[in-house]
Amino acid sequence: MQIVNNKTNYQFETIVDGEKAELQYRIRDNTVYYMHTWVPESIEGRGIASALAKFGLEYAKGNRYQIVVYCPFVVAYVKKHPEYLELLNTNYQTKEKLLGS
Repeated sequence: MQIVNNKTNYQFETIVDGEKAELQYRIRDNTVYYMHTWVPESIEGRGIASALAKFGLEYAKGNRYQIVVYCPFVVAYVKKHPEYLELLNTNYQTKEKLLGS
């Protein structure tokens, strides 16, 4: 699966079986804000949202950005992959708040 960064529309996206899936984001002050993940119902259950989340988080890591996560799917992904917690911009979102503890 090929995922691209559509910088014009602020989303990481992929096309699977002719359907577009996306992770919407914003960047401000050296921080990536993950807003919303969307995968069409016809291609759900194939790990596409997870691939988008990983791609987006690796993008932040590779560019030395911090992160703030609003998207519930990306929150769940980070809970399963705590190595990304080090990227949190704690001025806006604490680990405890993100993890619900």
